[in-house]
Amino acid sequence: MGVLRRGRKIVSRTNPRIVTYITLILLSLLMILPLVWLARSSLMDNAQIFIFPPEWVPSPFRWSNYPEALTAVPFSRFFLNTMTLELLTVSGVLVTTIISAYTFARLRWPGRNIVFGVLMATGMLPGAATLIPMFVLWREVGALDSFVPLALPSWFGAGVYTGQGVFAIFLMRQFYLSIPRELDEAAYMDGAGPLTVLWRVIIPLSKPALLVITVFSFNDVWNQFLEPTLYLSSESNFTMALGLASFKGLYNAQWGYLMAASATMVAPIILLFFLAQRYFIEGITLTGIKG
Repeated sequence: MGVLRRGRKIVSRTNPRIVTYITLILLSLLMILPLVWLARSSLMDNAQIFIFPPEWVPSPFRWSNYPEALTAVPFSRFFLNTMTLELLTVSGVLVTTIISAYTFARLRWPGRNIVFGVLMATGMLPGAATLIPMFVLWREVGALDSFVPLALPSWFGAGVYTGQGVFAIFLMRQFYLSIPRELDEAAYMDGAGPLTVLWRVIIPLSKPALLVITVFSFNDVWNQFLEPTLYLSSESNFTMALGLASFKGLYNAQWGYLMAASATMVAPIILLFFLAQRYFIEGITLTGIKG
């Protein structure tokens, strides 16, 4: 009887864990199914891609889809444009976010909470409401068909992407609040000023949160399609997302080429997440400990 009771206890303890693992495995397979479909389609011709029931293993493997897709349109130029925009935008996001969040979290000044509340309220404004006024503004100053409308707002805390502006400031402010204020006071006692405290104390401790904002901003710029479509008209200024869309327009029936180009565009984002996964999760976990 004692053996049976112990066996029942072991089963009762392990069953919920096994069910949890099986559920997570099934959900993971469901999440990666689109990536598997993309990968197999990038190595097929049109007849294989749309055959029913679907074939999961290409026969034969059309490795030529990749070089042919990447040379059909100037993807090297599109990649250079995208990385230039990444550098300009992500740099602006980090600079404005670090300074703005520091003033809201660590400095005391009249009306600080009111200004922060107003800033958070602007984050609830739909992007579509400002799309036309911003386009008219940039048209009047002659900045259309350039990277200025896409990169310059990030240097003023008003980025056009979801990973910028209000969201980034809020995320960084919450992280700053989790850092003990005694560190600031100790630095002030040693004669340091606010900027010295920010540079020597706060920023070195904020690397996980900064990495989270960098990944978010990089991903937003890499995948953004609406704003580049609105502001860029010359093919020489196209980003990767616009290049992919124009590629589809040129080769409506060549789905294998389109899938190969899409897989090439998705790969850097997946690689970036895996390389920064530990710091990314750490930044998300530690942010918001203190409100």
